[in-house]
Amino acid sequence: MHISQQILRSCLTGAAAAVLPLALTAGPAAAASGISVSTNGATVSVTTSACVSNNNGFGRASLLTSSQTNFAQGRQTELSGTNATQSALWSNVSPGTYTVIVVCNRDGAQAGSQAVIVSAAPTPTVSPTASPSRGVMGGLGGAAKDYGTLTLAAGGALVATGAVATVWFLRRRSKPYRL
Repeated sequence: MHISQQILRSCLTGAAAAVLPLALTAGPAAAASGISVSTNGATVSVTTSACVSNNNGFGRASLLTSSQTNFAQGRQTELSGTNATQSALWSNVSPGTYTVIVVCNRDGAQAGSQAVIVSAAPTPTVSPTASPSRGVMGGLGGAAKDYGTLTLAAGGALVATGAVATVWFLRRRSKPYRL
């Protein structure tokens, strides 16, 4: 029993090794099936020329995650364009591996499907009005808090006391007999 399981596992491994080169060469063939998928940051787009309008649109494209199995489960969008070229676009797509499927309205046939990897997270948009109300508080007084007059006077007194103490210490050191 134990030996037959090992033989079965080795046969399955050999079969997977034989199919792997075929699967790797199938990537360009999927792109030639009628759709072309590209990514730009967190945006995925699909282009095709396989769908011709029949007065109710060209068709629909669906973006499926790895856990979704059929067209209806994905993020769907209508194809737009001309009879020569149609396209669809998804924005703010999270990083991961997706499958894009295009189905034409004309006959309900699948124009093609292709896997795509999105590696960039959506970029947050920053409003130009999102700035501090008082600006940067650099220079005199610090950058974090607005100090009052009493605090500045106390700081000035400490600096003056330090200067007088320094002068007194240096004079005393140069003439040890003086107090």
